[in-house]
Amino acid sequence: MALYAELHRHLGGSVVPRILWRYFERQESELISQFADYPAFEEFYTRSRNTLDEYLELHTLVERVQTVETLPYFIYRLLRGAYIFENLAYLELRYTPYLRTPEHLSQSERIDKMAEIVEVVGKASKIPEYPIVTSQILCMHSRLPYDVNKAIVDLAAQSKQYVCAIDVAGGDSSYGERMEEWVQLYNYALSLGLNTTGHLYETTAGCYPQLLPYLMRIGHGIQIPLLYPELLPELARRNQCLEVCPTTYIKTGTLEDIRQLKQVFDSCFDAGVDIAICTDNAGLHNVRLPFEYENLLTYDIISFQQLQACQEAAFRHAFAWSYGEPPASLLSSLLNPQPVKATAMRD
Repeated sequence: MALYAELHRHLGGSVVPRILWRYFERQESELISQFADYPAFEEFYTRSRNTLDEYLELHTLVERVQTVETLPYFIYRLLRGAYIFENLAYLELRYTPYLRTPEHLSQSERIDKMAEIVEVVGKASKIPEYPIVTSQILCMHSRLPYDVNKAIVDLAAQSKQYVCAIDVAGGDSSYGERMEEWVQLYNYALSLGLNTTGHLYETTAGCYPQLLPYLMRIGHGIQIPLLYPELLPELARRNQCLEVCPTTYIKTGTLEDIRQLKQVFDSCFDAGVDIAICTDNAGLHNVRLPFEYENLLTYDIISFQQLQACQEAAFRHAFAWSYGEPPASLLSSLLNPQPVKATAMRD
C-alpha cells in the first residue's frame, strides 16, 4: 500500500461538501436555504472560479462555523477520510487561528483566544484508530494587521507540541504594499527557531523574490519555473521545496490546462528542485491526494519514477520531524494501529 504525506492542506478548505452539507442540515443553518438540494450546493461549492481572490472567499463560508465547539467534529471526519480513502501517513493542516475566534470580541480578546483554538485542533487530531502523524501550520494573513500576525508567530513558537511552521495566506497579490512587514515577521519567526513556508509565486501577481530567502518551503511557487526559471538553481542550493497543488490552478483560473504543469515538473527536476504534490483544499475540489498523483500520470505530466520522487520529497520535507517527531514513531503507529470500532455515528 502506498503511503502519502500531505504538506499543504487548509483546514478551511478540507471539509468535503457532503460533510459540510450534513452539518448545515443538523444545525438548521440559513447558509443552505439558498440551495434547492445537495447537488446544487455541491456544484456551487466545488465549481471553478475566475480568480484566486474569488476562490478564497469560499474559505469564509467554513471559517465561520469552525469554532472551538465544532472543530473536533470537522477534524475527526477529515482524519477518518484521510486515513481510509487517501492512505495518508502524515498531514500538516494550515489555518489562521484568529479567524476561528468569535468575531464579536475585541482584537486583544481574539488574540488571547487563539491558543485555545490551537490546543483544540491539536488534541482533536490525535485519534488512535486513525494513526496519522499530524501537525499544524499557523497562517498569518494578508488581511490582518501586523499586531495580529506577530501574535500568530509568537503563538507558533509557544506551541511546538502542536505547531510545526508558520505561513502567510490570504492571496499573494496583496503582499507588495506590506513587504517590509512580511520580511520583518519572517525574520522574527526564524529567530524563534520556527519553520517557514509561504504562499508565493502562485499567480503572476504574487512574485516577490524578496521573501524567497526566508522560506524553507514555497507554497505553490509554480510561476518560478514558468516565468523565472533563472531562480531555480538558488532554490536547489537552499534545498527549498515547492508545494504544488495541481487541481487548485484550474479551480482558480491560474492555469487553463493542467498539462501546463509539465513545464513546472520538468524544469524543477532538471534543476534539482524538489516538489511535494498536495491538495490545498481537498474539500473545495472534492478530490483526494492519490487522485492528484494519478491525474498527473494520466496526462503524462510526470512519470512513475518522478511520482515516487515526489512522494519521497513530501516525507523528506515534512516539518514535524525537525521538532522531534521521529519517523520511527510514524512507522510504529502504521504497523500497529488501534482497531476501528463500529459505531452508529453518521457523517
